[in-house]
Amino acid sequence: MIVVLAVGILLQSCAEKPKEKQQVSDTQIKESLEKANRYLVNDEEEDIQNYIARHQLDMVSTGTGMRYQILQAGSGEQIKPGQTVTMEYVLNDITGDIIYSSENDGVMKAVVGCGDVVSGLDEALRHLHLGDVAKVIVPSHLAYGLLGDQKDIPPRSTLIYTIKIIKVEI
Repeated sequence: MIVVLAVGILLQSCAEKPKEKQQVSDTQIKESLEKANRYLVNDEEEDIQNYIARHQLDMVSTGTGMRYQILQAGSGEQIKPGQTVTMEYVLNDITGDIIYSSENDGVMKAVVGCGDVVSGLDEALRHLHLGDVAKVIVPSHLAYGLLGDQKDIPPRSTLIYTIKIIKVEI
């Protein structure tokens, strides 16, 4: 009798129509994505502020979120768009792990304003002079963003460059 009753309840529950899925509007999706993005941006900003405090840096912050500090002043005129800059560099992630360096990969050359490097580094170069040694913090949205570089830089990585400008050409 118990088996018959259990089978009857099971059959009855299977026969019920499934509840209709609630439709999610485009506005709800957009608001959800914006909320998630704000969270990620705020989380990255907190990580950057903690890095600056831990390393006792005195960074200049631009409106884009890129930060830089000239550690040793060079000479010459300020770098301008169109100039080719050669630099020695060490690229770390925010945890301090070295990702790339000129010691291992050779010096980096970039034509300023031509998209040769990530936009945050390109922006920083415009604030520097020949001979400057600088630390540059590039938030992920000015670096490799959601995808990383598909090699050694993970998605959503804040990049820390230590660079020395060794040559500027017109």
